[in-house]
Amino acid sequence: MSFWRSRLNVFVTLAAVAVFALLIFFPQAALAKGRTGDVYVLTNQSSGNSVMVFHRDRKGVLTFVGSFATGGNGAGTGADPLGSQSSLALSQDHRLLFAVNAGSDSISAFAVSGDQLILLNTVSSGGTMPVSVTVRDNLVYAVNAGGTPNISGFTIHPRKNHLVPLPGSTQNLPGGAAAGPAQVSFSPDGGVLVVTEKGTNLIDTFTVDEDGVAQPGVSYPSSGGTPFGFVFGHDDVAIVSDAAESALTSYKVLDSGEVDLITPAVANGGEAACWVAAPRDERFAFSANSGSNTISSYTVSDDGSLALLNAVATTTNVPLDMAFSANSRFLYVRNADGTVTGFRLEADGSLTLISGATGLPVGAQGIAAR
Repeated sequence: MSFWRSRLNVFVTLAAVAVFALLIFFPQAALAKGRTGDVYVLTNQSSGNSVMVFHRDRKGVLTFVGSFATGGNGAGTGADPLGSQSSLALSQDHRLLFAVNAGSDSISAFAVSGDQLILLNTVSSGGTMPVSVTVRDNLVYAVNAGGTPNISGFTIHPRKNHLVPLPGSTQNLPGGAAAGPAQVSFSPDGGVLVVTEKGTNLIDTFTVDEDGVAQPGVSYPSSGGTPFGFVFGHDDVAIVSDAAESALTSYKVLDSGEVDLITPAVANGGEAACWVAAPRDERFAFSANSGSNTISSYTVSDDGSLALLNAVATTTNVPLDMAFSANSRFLYVRNADGTVTGFRLEADGSLTLISGATGLPVGAQGIAAR
């Protein structure tokens, strides 16, 4: 009997060690069922930039964990100092996090280990004042808003996960000095980079070759005024916010980089719709309308068509950037008053208020979640 009890104890011990190793070396395993995760906010402080980390429990409640220095500086003050979406970006497997340092013209790469961040390296952004960053597989691109606005690319080192500048990848934005870029993002298959230009009402596309190098950009006129943030839905459909009309517009982005209008601007009756978020199943989209303190909800059809679901799905105190958790159960909104408000997404697209977080510094920027 003691022999079998001993064998059982050994088996249990080995199983526990295996689980522990999975959580340490593959932190995304803890997210396999989307039970817990983290929310990230960039402090964007000129005296030293850092990423604030909040642990998310199974009910979506946030608890502050700590701040992790980026090795660079932030820039600007006010509610939305960089005028952008996606100043933070998580890799698809949630093992890496990338952040912009607008005050020191650099990009930082972190390893994600549970609720902790480990700074891997900080490199030049390839331009002046990076405001948005995107990642796809082993490629990272930033858009720089200052000087001559451009995009610039990096590869992720296969062993160290460091960012390495990608030769030949820097391309100027078609809109020139007046571009005022708000966001850069890969299309779902990684073949096209899209940039919104607030200052020129243009949407830029850059095809990416087999080496990950962006080709010269082509611009298309935005259907609405002041294109700002955007998300991709299914079949390469880009859902773009139009701040001037407080609306969302949908476009089909072709492999060639061509942009075709699907649904012209659908206004929500609010003011200054600048940020967009969508859950994983892509049946809904949400706009943060900072000028009216509202969040609006939309339905997204299979062909990418948009329809207003609820002009006022909920309210917060000047909603800004938004991010869904990895399992799409929770939506987190960064507000101008230094708080993060949490909501649970219901099956019908409605939002139920849950506990959020406080303590964000003045001048904070961006939000990401897993």
